[in-house]
Amino acid sequence: MHLKQTIYLIAIFTITMTHQGCSQTKIENKVFAAAVASLLSNTVETIEVKTLRDTLSATNWVLLDAREKKEYEVSHLANAQWVGYDTFTMDELVDVDTEDTIVVYCSVGYRSEKIGEQLLAHGYQHVLNLYGGIFEWVNQGGTVVAGNSTTDKVHGYNKKWSTFLRKGTVVLD
Repeated sequence: MHLKQTIYLIAIFTITMTHQGCSQTKIENKVFAAAVASLLSNTVETIEVKTLRDTLSATNWVLLDAREKKEYEVSHLANAQWVGYDTFTMDELVDVDTEDTIVVYCSVGYRSEKIGEQLLAHGYQHVLNLYGGIFEWVNQGGTVVAGNSTTDKVHGYNKKWSTFLRKGTVVLD
C-alpha cells in the first residue's frame, strides 16, 4: 500500500470512529449544522475541520477551493488551489494525480460536494469534502490568507449564509 493511501485510510478511519452513531456533530452551531445537512447528499466522504487541521501539516494533501474567484481572492485556506464552481473543468487538475488525497471546500460544503462528485467520476480515488466549508474552518479558529498574508476577512457568499460566519469579518461583494 502506498503511503498516500495509508494516510487517507487512517483519516477516514478516524472520521468514521469519531462520528459512528452520532448525528451531525461536525459543526458547532446546531442551526448551521442543520442547514448544511439539508444541502448535502453525502455522495462525497466528508472531513471535519478538526481532523483536517490535525492532519494537514503532516500530509501532502491537495486543497481545492470550489468558490468563485472573487470569494477566493477575499481569503482562502493556505496553499489552496482555486478551481471555481461555475467555471470548473478537469483541466484545472493537470498536476494532480488520481491517487492524491484531495480536500475540496467552499463556503459551507454544497459546491465542494458537487466538484467532489465530478472528481470521483473522473477516477480520483481519495476525495474529501470539508464539512461546513471555510465558514466552519474560521468559526473553529482556522486561519485564512489573502495573498501572502493572514486575514480575518471571509467572503460571506450572500446575506443569508453569511449569518453563519461567527468569527472573522464578513465581506459581501
